[in-house]
Amino acid sequence: MSDNSPGSTPAAEGSAPTPPPAPGYAPPPAYASPAGAAPSYPAPSGYAAPAYPQGTSSPQGYGYPSAPKTNTLAIVSLVSSLAALVILPFIGSLVGVITGHMSLSQIKRTGENGRGLALAGTIVGWVGLGFIVLGLLLFLLLLLPAIVVSGSTSYS
Repeated sequence: MSDNSPGSTPAAEGSAPTPPPAPGYAPPPAYASPAGAAPSYPAPSGYAAPAYPQGTSSPQGYGYPSAPKTNTLAIVSLVSSLAALVILPFIGSLVGVITGHMSLSQIKRTGENGRGLALAGTIVGWVGLGFIVLGLLLFLLLLLPAIVVSGSTSYS
């Protein structure tokens, strides 16, 4: 079954005959591969696999450190102090002042973000409490003379 005519080369059964190489041509050694193996290609120049720190399974996002989180009590302080101006004047201001002071101490200890929020909540809370005290004083100053005058009047 093999063709042994002049000018042909014997080939293994089931494979196509390989043509003779062109004169002066030799394949580059990087592309040469043993029969039946996939060719190996050289890596591009200047390419290196990324180096990750040992002990981690994946990179941490392009090397940027994550920002510290905002203190939750600072947010609560500002929101409750602002709500005190509209909804619950005394309770909201009191909650804003207390949580503002608590968050300022936590921020100093842990280094979290939110110092400005905590300061704003504390200041607005104290201002709200101040307005409540002033309102009560004015109310009593205006109401006290009316009570005294009505008590001294006799209806006889």
